[in-house]
Amino acid sequence: MPSPVPAALPQTCSPTVWLWPGQALYAGPALGLDPHSGSAWCLAVGVDGPLTVTVGTQRVVTRTALIPPRVTHHLALDGRLVTCYLDPASERSASCRLRFTQFQGAVGIDHERRDALLTLPQDDGAAARWRDAAAPAAIHPIDARIKMAAKQIRDDPAVSIPAGEMAAASGLSESRFLHLFRQETGCSLRRYRLWSRLIRAGTELAAGRNLTTAAAEAGFASPSHLADRFKTTFGLSATQLLATGLTIRTP
Repeated sequence: MPSPVPAALPQTCSPTVWLWPGQALYAGPALGLDPHSGSAWCLAVGVDGPLTVTVGTQRVVTRTALIPPRVTHHLALDGRLVTCYLDPASERSASCRLRFTQFQGAVGIDHERRDALLTLPQDDGAAARWRDAAAPAAIHPIDARIKMAAKQIRDDPAVSIPAGEMAAASGLSESRFLHLFRQETGCSLRRYRLWSRLIRAGTELAAGRNLTTAAAEAGFASPSHLADRFKTTFGLSATQLLATGLTIRTP
């Protein structure tokens, strides 16, 4: 029996993704996402009304939610959505966490600047201001050794530098390095490399590359490998997302 054709995504507004080094911001219609588990911190905002985050048997209803890496969740809402994905090794992810004083299980609720986030960015300047309100930079620096290792991965995510080599460069044993990396970022070294590759693939697509070239440049073994990792991380396929007429911006 042939596989069902995915339903078209809503076209109630023009969807846009902004990409900065280690960060991504989506603004547009709710996308009917499947349950997924990301490699980055995800700030989700229901612009027109509350969103529902389901983690296991727990349901959280809120206008703003902060979802940690490695937490499988389902995100549902009617209307428009803004999601901001924050590099777990960045000061911005740390500062965003500090702006949530309430948590239901693993999920943060009610960002302290909620009202400022209930808008849909329409241009590069508005997107940067939204990100800065959600997650100001340079609030809580992470360990300098982990910051350097994370930058090395971001600079060339297609290269798989062995953990032992990175640990030695940091002056740490491999086990201590991996523990500290997870402690500082909230995700494993493997997941961080995946996140960096997804961001690089998005940047390549924004530059006009096709999926095959984007996958190769980002370090994925094949376009299907990129497609699988994309859907697992974001809850829908890259093909579905691109079919909305998505605009990808790299300001």
